[in-house]
Amino acid sequence: MSQNEQIIKKITVHVQSWLSWLTSIKHYQSHTIDAYSRDLADYIKCLSKQNEIELSPNRALFRIWLAEMYGSGCAKTTIARRVSALRSFTRFCHRHSILDIVDLSWMKAPKIPLSLPKSMSEADASMMLELLSKRSGAEWENNRDTAILYLMYGCGLRLAETLSLTPVHLADPNWLRITGKGNKIREVPVLPIVAEQLQTALQSCPFKLEDNMPIFMSKRGHPLGPRAVQRMVEKLRISANLPAETTPHTLRHAFATHLLSAGGDLRAIQELLGHASLSTTQRYTHIDTQRLKDIHQQTHPRADKL
Repeated sequence: MSQNEQIIKKITVHVQSWLSWLTSIKHYQSHTIDAYSRDLADYIKCLSKQNEIELSPNRALFRIWLAEMYGSGCAKTTIARRVSALRSFTRFCHRHSILDIVDLSWMKAPKIPLSLPKSMSEADASMMLELLSKRSGAEWENNRDTAILYLMYGCGLRLAETLSLTPVHLADPNWLRITGKGNKIREVPVLPIVAEQLQTALQSCPFKLEDNMPIFMSKRGHPLGPRAVQRMVEKLRISANLPAETTPHTLRHAFATHLLSAGGDLRAIQELLGHASLSTTQRYTHIDTQRLKDIHQQTHPRADKL
């Protein structure tokens, strides 16, 4: 086995240790782990093409890797995530005395343009809920889907958080104790109308609900999967003639945007959404600012002359 092959074998072993650490200690979700695994596999693939490599990342090889990614047409967001994965892996190796590297300031990702969350108007959100109430089919399924949409729009829950709710979470009808990304726990108040829809869904569910099992079930009595909800929202979107980017997550964005538009405190909205950083929540201020600008231009008597 050549020296390069030995180094790549070592890196591969350390990558598996790092991924296990992210899973067991940092509580990263499976789709993040899968993405990071592919990211480091791409880095290792780049290394395998070089004549001489080292265990420690260096600027020359890093530039070669960047050039390969740009040359293959990778999106900036993908490149940024891959660089983030390599930085995280390198810090892990340093923390566990595998590498001596401390300064990673040269390992920079491309700048990503500000991406504004896709939201919807209050009228569009109401239309989706109204269409759902008139949908043909089993009553208990309509009640279930209505409760799901209300939880995302009325409480700002992520789809995964909504589908992971169990009877234990519903001990207090006025509050939900949610475990979100990174195993972070937050308390979310429940509006009376959301609590009412949730209770209706539970009472009409034809299956016996266990304390440690999700409350939202499929026709076959299995925990409802995210794809089923995505298909349901897609059908409602088509019926309501809403934009193609309307997804279940759009309801969570609408929750934040509508609270902010009504004068909600940014810090409070951050807590409700479970954002670790206020800068993530601040993206919604751009949406609200644009809405105010549009209203001003549409209603001001001299807007057409300015």
